[in-house]
Amino acid sequence: MASNQPAPEAPSSLSADAFGGPERTWEEWNPTAESVRPVRGKHRVAKQRGLARSSTVLGVGVIAAVGAGGMATAQSKPPVSISLPDSIADNLPDAKSLPGVGAFMSDEAEAEAAPVTAAPLTTAGITTAEAEEGTTGAGEALRARILQQAEQQQADADAEAKAAEERAAAEKAAAEAKKQQDEAEAKARAKAAAEKKAAEEAAAKKAEEERLAKLRASYTLPASGYTITSTYGQSGAMWSSGQHTGTDFAGAAGSPLKAVHSGTITSAGWSGSYGYRTVLQLEDGTEIWYAHQSSIDVSVGQKVSTGDTIGRMGATGNVTGVHLHLEVRTPGGSAMDPIAWLNSKGLTV
Repeated sequence: MASNQPAPEAPSSLSADAFGGPERTWEEWNPTAESVRPVRGKHRVAKQRGLARSSTVLGVGVIAAVGAGGMATAQSKPPVSISLPDSIADNLPDAKSLPGVGAFMSDEAEAEAAPVTAAPLTTAGITTAEAEEGTTGAGEALRARILQQAEQQQADADAEAKAAEERAAAEKAAAEAKKQQDEAEAKARAKAAAEKKAAEEAAAKKAEEERLAKLRASYTLPASGYTITSTYGQSGAMWSSGQHTGTDFAGAAGSPLKAVHSGTITSAGWSGSYGYRTVLQLEDGTEIWYAHQSSIDVSVGQKVSTGDTIGRMGATGNVTGVHLHLEVRTPGGSAMDPIAWLNSKGLTV
């Protein structure tokens, strides 16, 4: 049954009749840590897969591209109308009266408000041709461009890493080449030192041979066609001192005995157990004794040269057979090994 009573008027302010409670007034709300209830409970974020890339740069590029595509897709959606009950809409405060909003509004702006168009959220990196294709196409183009930039950055990083590897390989090869070069130079130096030493030894040997050749030219053996029967230092009762003081050259009786080097005759005649003996003094004072001669061909004070005959081989004195008893004495009178002395003069006995 219809009522003839007139409809109640809409309240001009938010009152208890409209919301079933005491009248409320609008205030600016500034949330604080105490006024906001903390979120409790465990919150787990699902691990995303399928977007992993070989580098962090590429992953960030993918996320940015997906976000750009999402914004472009959202721009293509038609605006959604939001309706409020008349009781609320009529009691909403004027926009100009809101703190911090009225300063940005004017009557002319309200009168000449342009219709809202579906403009893209961002046009960074989008050409005019891409914008004309639509917001969806622009988003795809932006995402493709971001992916391309990320891949280019990854390619640059790979190229830099490859260049670093090539530099390391080149440095390693250079170090190895230097090592081989140093080893080769060390071997060359060692070889040169060995060759130098060998050359020096060869030169010294040659010089010694030349020296001995000169000595051989100025020295000679005291006899020829001989046999060594007794050597220096032998022991026996046949020698008055108990030891042999010289070297015995056995040979044919009457064979010539030669001056081993140039010098002066200091003694020539009979000398007891030595038989007929001749003493030849060299320029350095060394004395050469020739004993058991059958005859003497020189006299005291006579100068002789290398190879001159000074007597003949015999068996005079204390002997057991024909031979030359040769002694070599220092200027002080000490006996020495005649064979060693002859060898020092380049002669082979």
